[in-house]
Amino acid sequence: MPSGELRKVLSTCMATVGIVSNSDHALQSMGKAGRNRWKGIKPRNRGVAMNPVDHPMGGGEGRSSGGHPRSRKGKYAKGEKTRSRTKASNALIIQRKNGKKL
Repeated sequence: MPSGELRKVLSTCMATVGIVSNSDHALQSMGKAGRNRWKGIKPRNRGVAMNPVDHPMGGGEGRSSGGHPRSRKGKYAKGEKTRSRTKASNALIIQRKNGKKL
């Protein structure tokens, strides 16, 4: 897989393995906030800029840093495992992208 994962696939399945075209799509600049609003994308507010009642990283005096990155509900935002250990398709994964077996 492009992610580096080794995975078993049934012989009856048909698939295309590769990379999606137009890789420069993420690099395009919208130019102004209104163009993003036309696409239905709402503005995002930083958690550090909020009050403590609104976000775990909010509050503090002056321009204080936010501490550890967290979501609004207090879960860690970076590096936490999100895949279930009991997922049925785990048996089809031979090797994860970092070389460890699942």
